[in-house]
Amino acid sequence: MMKGADILNNPLLTEAIGVYFLDMDTAVEEEVHPNEDGSFTIFINARISHARQMAAYQHAIKHIINNDFDKELADDIEKAM
Repeated sequence: MMKGADILNNPLLTEAIGVYFLDMDTAVEEEVHPNEDGSFTIFINARISHARQMAAYQHAIKHIINNDFDKELADDIEKAM
């Protein structure tokens, strides 16, 4: 269970992550973009089911938590998730 400072540092509760719903090809569930100011933008596909949207959001958050944007091998990162 998170307490005190841990809760405040939870990336799920920060304004540094913008989430937007866009119509995309259904083969794409989400995209995550690191921004120059250190924030992140998550685009969720508006054309997939709510359950898939929630899973896509959680997947995107894992990339942010794991700091995957500083890693070189995107395919290896996806296989590990």
